[in-house]
Amino acid sequence: MNMARMLAPVFLVLLTACSGKESPQTPLLSWYVFAEPSGAFAEAARLCSHASAGRYRIEMVPLPADADQQREQLARRLAARDPAIDIIGMDVIWTAEFAQAGWVLPWDEAQATQIRAGRLASAVASATYHERLWAVPYTTNTQLLWYREDRIENPPATWDDMLRMAQDLGELGTIQAQGERYEGLTVFFVSMLASAGGRVLDERGERVSLAKEPTLRALRMMKKFALSQASDPALSAAREDQGRLAFEAGDSSFMVNYTYVWPSARHNVPELAQHLHWARWPALIAGVPSRVTLGGINLGVAAYGRHPHRAYEAVTCLAGEEQQRLAAKRGGLPPTLEDLYDDVEVRAVFPFAEVLRATLRDAVQRPQSPVYSDISLAITRILHPLHEIDPEADLPRLRAAVQRALRSEGLL
Repeated sequence: MNMARMLAPVFLVLLTACSGKESPQTPLLSWYVFAEPSGAFAEAARLCSHASAGRYRIEMVPLPADADQQREQLARRLAARDPAIDIIGMDVIWTAEFAQAGWVLPWDEAQATQIRAGRLASAVASATYHERLWAVPYTTNTQLLWYREDRIENPPATWDDMLRMAQDLGELGTIQAQGERYEGLTVFFVSMLASAGGRVLDERGERVSLAKEPTLRALRMMKKFALSQASDPALSAAREDQGRLAFEAGDSSFMVNYTYVWPSARHNVPELAQHLHWARWPALIAGVPSRVTLGGINLGVAAYGRHPHRAYEAVTCLAGEEQQRLAAKRGGLPPTLEDLYDDVEVRAVFPFAEVLRATLRDAVQRPQSPVYSDISLAITRILHPLHEIDPEADLPRLRAAVQRALRSEGLL
């Protein structure tokens, strides 16, 4: 063979490495993630591709907005060992399922130690299963209490306080929350239960917990709220966005919801946003801080991708400080790196950064189980609609339904 032809590929690789430009041999990494509307994820992909100096190029593949549809699409393709998926934008509730199924690759302990450093412990816990790290925490989120400070001088410390305040406000005292039979109802229950000192499963995620007193306390408060004049008549069909829109209409004074309601109100109803303030989610027990459910996106390396080593490298870049700052500034997505909550630019986006960070520090996980989806379905089937909850009767029903879900009996 002609020596020049033999050396041509070598020269091409060297030239690419020196110039930082792509070559025909540059691995293409497909990043499957929800279609983030601000463009922050797409820009992160572009910036990390450029920073790789030709080692890889990241291409975003948008998933549906609905988390259940995202999971369904990914599960089907990963179960078929699809090599086209390299990086997965994983909802925090998928870690146990995807790890147990072998759909994502673990991080070795040296890498995991570096990833854990400086990140919120709750976010790291969401990416951990059986003491191994399976993904890198990228963005996080949790709910706060949002209220009208032109109507309320001081935010309520407890749910009982909030119900009393709402009653005093009459028609303007409505509390917006999530009551439809979907994932948001599970989140509502898990936050109530954790705030009462309980949990759905034991620490290993293998047995039903649902201790009697905390569970009854949570169920009683959920029913009390649903039956009160403060609940929206449409509570049984309310999701996060319905609550946001109802609050922006001006007839509500309280709302438990995620941080995206802040930029939404400033854009849609600036006159109302001037009076919108925030506080920690109300406690269930006076003097005991609330514990609120964690949300967010973690980045996993797909088990069947063609370029796993490059994917590990790309994930590290995507979840790095600059990309998290970008996601916060442009997309309003809270970072998982603790120090960024002191960043001037991030605080400009999140004036409630201190309350948010404090809430995230002791945020709780939804049940970490490979059959989480079945567990969530079991919870929502028993508890919907909220006004029909019968705490004493529903406690054994709830335990039995979650137990069946753990055994994968009778649920899809």
